Amino acid sequence: CNMNTDDRMFSLAINPRFCDTDAMGHINNTVYPVWFLEGRESVLKIFNPNLATEEVSLVLAKLEIEYINEMFFGKEVEIRTFVLRIGTSSVLVGQEAWQSEALCATATATMVNFDKHTRKSVPIPGDVKERLTKHVLETDV
Repeated sequence: CNMNTDDRMFSLAINPRFCDTDAMGHINNTVYPVWFLEGRESVLKIFNPNLATEEVSLVLAKLEIEYINEMFFGKEVEIRTFVLRIGTSSVLVGQEAWQSEALCATATATMVNFDKHTRKSVPIPGDVKERLTKHVLETDV
């Protein structure tokens, strides 16, 4: 992932596939959660730099998407990802999908630091919180 002009924000370029379109000719709404997931890999790497599956600790607790404008095949999409809020054991991630310089969708994802052995949430370690803080973006969400 490349960093956007705002160095607190992660940026991922996606080239829509023809099969991502629906009968109306625009990107199907079911594709957005997958693209936003790909964008959140940057946040996952803050917790787990190698994305080692045996060390996965971050789970998705909630995802909200607002569809603002249609997106189409044939034009690159930029997924922007940033941190909105850091809690004791969770982080609220903000995301935007842009195409042709237009904001097309926004998302918020609540991700919980999770111990897969006890099956419970656990506090985010201090060093991880410190790294997350570098990506906090103030918004009106």
